[in-house]
Order: sequence, then structure tokens, then C-alpha cells
Amino acid sequence: VFPASSKMPHKQPPRKQSINIGRGARKRDEDSGTEVGEGADEWAQSKATVRPPDQLELTDAELKEEFTRILTANNPHAPQNIVRYSFKEGTYKFIGVVNQLAVHFSQVGNLIPKDSDEGRRQHYRDELAAVSYQGSQESTKVVISETEILEEEEEPKESEAEAETEAGSQIDMPAAEAAEKVTEEELMTPKQPKEQKLTNQFNFSERASQTLNNPLRDRECQMEPPPRTNFSATANQWEIYDAYVEELEKQEKTKEKEKAKTPVAKKMGKMAMRKMTSMESQSDDITKVTQAAKIVERMVNQNTYDDVSQDFKYYEDAADEYRDQEGTLLPLWKFQNDKAKRLAVTALCWNPKYNDLFAVGHGSYDFMKQSRGMLLLYSMKNPSFPEYIFSSESGIMCLDMHVDHPYLVVVGHYDGNVAIYNLKKPHSQPSFHSSPKSGKHTDPVWQVRWQKDDMDNNLNFFSVSSDGRIVSWTLLKSELVHTDVIKLKVEGGTTDGLDGLQLHTVGCGTAFDFHREIDYMFLVGTEEGKIYKCSKSYSSKFLDTYDAHNMAVDAVSWNPYHTKVFMSCSSDWTVKIWDHTIKTPMFIYDLNSAVGDVAWAPYSSTVFAAVTTNGKTHVFDLSINKYEAICNQPVVAKKKNKITHVQFNPIHPIIIVGDDRGHVTCLKLSPNLRKMPKEKKGQEVQKGPAVEIAKLDKLLNLVREVKTKT
Repeated sequence: VFPASSKMPHKQPPRKQSINIGRGARKRDEDSGTEVGEGADEWAQSKATVRPPDQLELTDAELKEEFTRILTANNPHAPQNIVRYSFKEGTYKFIGVVNQLAVHFSQVGNLIPKDSDEGRRQHYRDELAAVSYQGSQESTKVVISETEILEEEEEPKESEAEAETEAGSQIDMPAAEAAEKVTEEELMTPKQPKEQKLTNQFNFSERASQTLNNPLRDRECQMEPPPRTNFSATANQWEIYDAYVEELEKQEKTKEKEKAKTPVAKKMGKMAMRKMTSMESQSDDITKVTQAAKIVERMVNQNTYDDVSQDFKYYEDAADEYRDQEGTLLPLWKFQNDKAKRLAVTALCWNPKYNDLFAVGHGSYDFMKQSRGMLLLYSMKNPSFPEYIFSSESGIMCLDMHVDHPYLVVVGHYDGNVAIYNLKKPHSQPSFHSSPKSGKHTDPVWQVRWQKDDMDNNLNFFSVSSDGRIVSWTLLKSELVHTDVIKLKVEGGTTDGLDGLQLHTVGCGTAFDFHREIDYMFLVGTEEGKIYKCSKSYSSKFLDTYDAHNMAVDAVSWNPYHTKVFMSCSSDWTVKIWDHTIKTPMFIYDLNSAVGDVAWAPYSSTVFAAVTTNGKTHVFDLSINKYEAICNQPVVAKKKNKITHVQFNPIHPIIIVGDDRGHVTCLKLSPNLRKMPKEKKGQEVQKGPAVEIAKLDKLLNLVREVKTKT
């Protein structure tokens, strides 16, 4: 703390008397060691210095030392390293000028300085108003005086002499009286400037803001008008004929020129044309209009297939009322692509998010005719062309779409590889692909299924193959990691080899399905016709074994509502419905032809569809008829054409079936095939999973009672 003498200018010393009093008071205070008493002078008491306990003890030289402080307008806290991007130079540049002003309060007032131009104009306007007001007052005074003079002149005169003498006095008198009257009026009423009504800025009705309509802004741009010319002509038959003749002559000349060209030049021209077309397809101009072109294409297709679209949305077969519990399938669209003409439909799957989108896998079931494969994704909004096209060197035998990530499609190939395609990156190569090093299957992959994410939130899926391995695949950042879950072995299929070695016969897996609620439990169908109930936890033992079919099991599927029921189909012409707690089937249906695929309906626990190799689709509803299908309908035209797969749409009452010619047909179910519980008077119709489970349980209990009696 510096004393005031070192920093502040010297003041004149006070009166001597006051100084003595101060010294005496201080001396007394120091001697006695007590505070100043009540009798001390107030002035002296207020001047007594209070010394803080932590004050520095400074020498006289240090006290006399002066410290200068220079105050500048620069803000020390203002940043000095601000950079802005210069578009002119294309780099970031430092800003030299930094705003040092810190505004704490600012208010825009409506006061006008008198010295300003606007103030002068307003003052001049007020003066003009005052002058005009005074002029109007004076004109009224003059009019009053003139009327008085006229009244005096109209009075009768006695004689001419008197009239003359009186005339002079009459002229003087009214003027004086008028002047007196004017002065009296001025005194009575002071001058008042014209009153101007100021608008009240808080009175909204006065400001007319309630009815004020903002003017519409017209945004316009000016451009050079295109060149125009007026043309008028009349065309007759001869002119039209001459024009056609000229065009034909030109075409003949161009043909002669092309013939004159050498074959090498022709080839070069063709190559150049191909390059041009490829460059055009890769140019940015097309990519800019892809979205608009897709919308226009869908609109054109909707107009083309208008009758089919109307049937899909509104048509209901009225003849179902007259049929006794039988239904029909109405053909809607047919999806086909030239690139997949000779490839069979080996897999079908609806997208879990977009109900109009489905994936089709193309390959071949004939091991003698294995070539390439294709993955196509169609939308019902555009039946003429697929939305996505992916090709592969080996045939695709199965596929599945992820529930939470509907853009991920996993496929299994005939050569044993598995691959994952990402629809967000629509290039031909898969995002993940297995390899011989990463544990690919040695036989065709017949089924793939996405599973819930693992403990580390990594995506994973399972695959089953004819090599007897069930493999769990996990997606890491850049590779697929595999883990063998189970190795299928045929029970009782051990043989003694050389040196007493026991050789196990490998079970060939053809289909599998995971339980809807119990995550670890799944079913596996084999080529031997057996179905194994397995667990992810046990790799060596099966939970249960079912002697299901006499030939290879083509499909296994759990019921979407009932947790105990599953269904299987086989090439031995049968479809069987099982309770997994009982080793014998609940229902057996013989369809007189090899069954390629079965699928449960998403809207009922008792409805399912099956397709056979003789080109027919069979739809069953167990609650209506336990013994026969309520719909047997040929779907493909030719007898040689085999249907391979079927799938129900999760929302709409339609199914899609694929055949071995690469065609996918969409069919609508008639009302009898999707009967819901009838409404009874005074009772609400109960819907939901519990009702569906009870409906299927009722049927199964009847069968169980018969089995227990036998």
C-alpha cells in the first residue's frame, strides 16, 4: 500500500491550530493506549489513520518513488488471433483490426438535435404553420372592419354639407372602433398555433396495425429474353412429300459412307461410342436427376399397371360369399429381370421396415448347372425394374435382412461363402465377405439368419451348410470373425475305420430357425430327414431329435404366436406341424408333390402357405379345415415350371412366390383365406396374441386327446 503523498499532488497544509490538535490527540492516544474519548474533536477523530495489519514497512526512498500507469483504449482481453477465410485468396488470414469497444447499453431515441438538418426543417415547418394561422386571423379582422364601414354608409344623411363633414368623421370613427375591437379580441383570445395531433405509439388502433396488411414481396430476376422470330407458312402435300424424300436421300448417303469405312475404323467408332455412353452414365448430370427420374418412372409404372394397383388396393373377391370355406389367389404383378432369366429364385425376404420392398436371391439348385448368382431388390411401386442389382460369381442360395438395420442383407453362396451387402453403398461388391482363411463353409450355405447383437454390440448372424457346421459370424470393423457353434453328427452313424478309428457320419444341415422367445434354442433340418433341437450352449449334444421326414427337410419354421409349435416341409411331399415337447407330429398333410417351402401367416396362428414343385400354391387355415387346404391354385403357367419359395407380406394381404425360371409373382389372398373372428351382437371381438394362441391350443388339445387315447 502506497501512501497518498507518493501518488497524489501535495495539498496546502491546514491551519496550524488544527495540526496541533491532531498531534495532541494522537500523542495522548499513544501515551494512554486507549481510543479517543468522547470529548475529542470530531474532525481530529475522523482524520486518525487506521493502519492495516499487513501494511508493508517502506523506507522514505521507497515511499517517494513514483509509479506511472499509462491508460490505453485497447482492451487487453480482446483476442488478437482471429482468422477468417478469404475466398479471394483461398486461405485463412489474420484479422488486423479487432473491435476494442465493449457496449454495455445502447438505446435508440427519437429526439432530434436542433442543429441537424431534420431539426431545422421541422422548425421551419412550425414557423410556416404559425404564419399561416396569423394570416387567417388578420383576414377575419379586415372583413369585420369592412362590414362596419358599409353599415355606417347606409344611414340617411340630413344634408350634403353635413354629409361631407360627417363622412370624414364616419371614416375615422369606424376604423378606430374596429382597431379597439381587434385589440380587445386579441387580449381576450391569445394566439394559438395549429394543434397537431401526435400519434400515440402505444395505441395500436391509432397506429392502424390491426388492419395493416404487409405488402407482398415480388422476387424477380431479370434475364436476357430468348431470340424470337415470327414464322408463318402453309404446308401442302407436295412440301411434305419433298421433305420425306430429302430425309430418305440423307439416310442412304450416310449408309454409303459407313460402308466405305474400313472394319478397323468401324471398331474404333464402336469403342468410342461405348466409351461415350459409359462416360455419360458416369457423368454428374444423370446423378443430379436420379431422384426425379425414379419418381417419374414410378408414376409412369403406376399408370401402366393402374388396373393391378386398383386390384391390390380395393378388389375383394365377392364370390367368396358363395364358396363354402374356400378361397382364391388373385395374381397381381410379375417381377422379372433379363439378367436373371435362367437363374432360379432361391430365396425371398421382405424388408422389415419398408413393406413394399423385398429381396430376391438367384442361383441354381442343379449342382451340374452352377454358374453365377444375383441379388435383386424389387419394390411394388416399380414392378418393371429392380431398385438394386448385385451380381456374384457364385449362386446365392439364401438371404436375410436385419430387423434393426434394414439396409444390411446377408447372403449365403453355393461355394460356401457368406457375404453382407450394404444398400446404402449400392456398388456391386459386398461390404463383408468370408474367405477360406476366415472359415468359410466347404459346401453350399442353405440358410442364414441375423441374431441379436452380442455383448459388445457387434452384429452377428448364423449360417448352416451341408458340411454339417453351424457357424456364428460376427461383424467387426473390417472383417468377419467365425465361431463354430455345432457340428452335426448322425446318431448311430459311426463306422470303424483302419486301426480301430471311429468315423462319424456328418449330418448335412439344410434349414434352421431360431425360437422367437428363447434365444439360445434353435431347430436344424438335415438331408437325412431328421430335425435336431439344439442349443447355442451345447456344441456336442442335441436337446432333442425328431424323425421328421423320409427325405431332405426343405424348411423349418417356428409359429409366430405359439412358442411350442413349429412346422417343417420336405421333398417327401409332406408338411408336418409339431409340438416341440412331443416327438410325433400333430398334423401331417400330403400335397402329392415335393414341397419347396412353407411360411406362417403373420395375421393368424392357424394360417400357413406351402408351394410345391408342380406349380401349385396351397393355403391352409386349421381353424376352418384341419384336413385339407382351403386353397389349391396353380400359380405358374407351365407344368415344368417349379415353385421354389413363398413369403407372406407382414402388413398387406399378399404373398410372393418364386419359381425356377427367375420370376416372382405377387398374389392377393381372397377374404376367405384371411377370415378374422366374426363380430357377435353385444360382444366385442377379442384380438391379439393371446386369442391366436388359444385358437391354436384348442386344435392341439383335440389331437393330444386322441393320441393319449390311442
